[in-house]
Amino acid sequence: MAATTEISSERPQSSVLSIASIVLSMACVGIGNGVMFAYVPFVLARSESPTWVAGAAVTALAFGGLAGCVIAGPMIRRVGHARAFSCSMALVLLSAFLIALGVHPLLWVLARGLYGAAGNINFIISLSWLNHTSANSWRGRAMSAFYMTYVIALGLGAWLFGQIPAEGNLAPLLTIFFTTMAILPIGLTRLPNPPPPAKVSVDVPMVWRNSPVAFVGVLAAGGLSMAVQGFTPIYAAANQVSQGDVALLMLVMQFGLIFIQYPMGVLSDRIDRRIVLILVCLLISVAAVVALIVSFANLILLMLVFAVFAGAVETVYSIANAHANDRTAPADFVPLASTLLMCWSIAATVIPLSITLLTPVFGSKTFIYAAMGTAIAYAAFVALRLKFREPVPPHLRENFEMMSAQMPNAGALVEGEKTGSSNP
Repeated sequence: MAATTEISSERPQSSVLSIASIVLSMACVGIGNGVMFAYVPFVLARSESPTWVAGAAVTALAFGGLAGCVIAGPMIRRVGHARAFSCSMALVLLSAFLIALGVHPLLWVLARGLYGAAGNINFIISLSWLNHTSANSWRGRAMSAFYMTYVIALGLGAWLFGQIPAEGNLAPLLTIFFTTMAILPIGLTRLPNPPPPAKVSVDVPMVWRNSPVAFVGVLAAGGLSMAVQGFTPIYAAANQVSQGDVALLMLVMQFGLIFIQYPMGVLSDRIDRRIVLILVCLLISVAAVVALIVSFANLILLMLVFAVFAGAVETVYSIANAHANDRTAPADFVPLASTLLMCWSIAATVIPLSITLLTPVFGSKTFIYAAMGTAIAYAAFVALRLKFREPVPPHLRENFEMMSAQMPNAGALVEGEKTGSSNP
């Protein structure tokens, strides 16, 4: 018999502090993930494994995320948010356990795929729960705080990896520790379960009709994010960068999200978002060119370049989402979120797979060329669209919110809810 979960039919009275359990849990998850995001590519790049294995781990991570998008809704509808969260944490623990057994390349690729599925389930649960619990007056601030907390925790986890031996299995054991700690706040929370999520109804024609720029932008962002975040540590490790410096590089990259995305987001509230998207794509292209030229001998400069690189990539995702909301009626926000989520996941799988296949031919810088090419192609597409449609008037735009392409937007999968706005 299917397990049942008592749910509240009305939104509970809540305050900012009421979401602390969700934010704290995902912060612990972020630290554990940061450790593994640094550990796996570093060890695989330095091991005697074939060169394609490290890239295959990134591709498996993305493919697992796509699978997570498909199974998250049915899982939550069957057992509720809290129990589904515990199940997804169990998958993370199992993934870390498999990696802790020792360097077995194919087993590690499988483990990263398992984590990818668990990761997207985690995000869907957390974002939909936050969306339901938060009041309209402070939902935007809550979502932004959640994204920033997770991203900073991810960077701290990567930094933590730099402080421990890469040899042995201490890194996956730390991930197991932090993931276990993440279960406690959710297990002890008094927040009621939200209503079951809406059925994931993908409506590509509707999204394309409303905003081709947003549709293609989320596709570009999925590939860009997985390329830059997934292949940068592989690139650094392949160039004999030390463990501590790889960890520091990944920490600095996360802070680029704040310093690039926020000013660009504010600008997009004031002028046509499409113009800002073109500017961001040009910034990605410039950062890519500099990354190709600057050697690891100038490591501090290269870290700053990759911080700009990563921050600009994340900005494409958040502004494209905001632009999609600008062009879509509130009644269509659920299929909009579902469609964009699937588009992100598909691109996040296909582009890393292409990079993995092409890296033996073009070398370890292939992901930089891929990111630059994607950004230039998207900028050209947006520029073309400027000729066909007027911008959305400022008073009709949604307020921009900081988001991360590392966490697909799933908040609108709550039945009857609207994400992407802090407006009442």
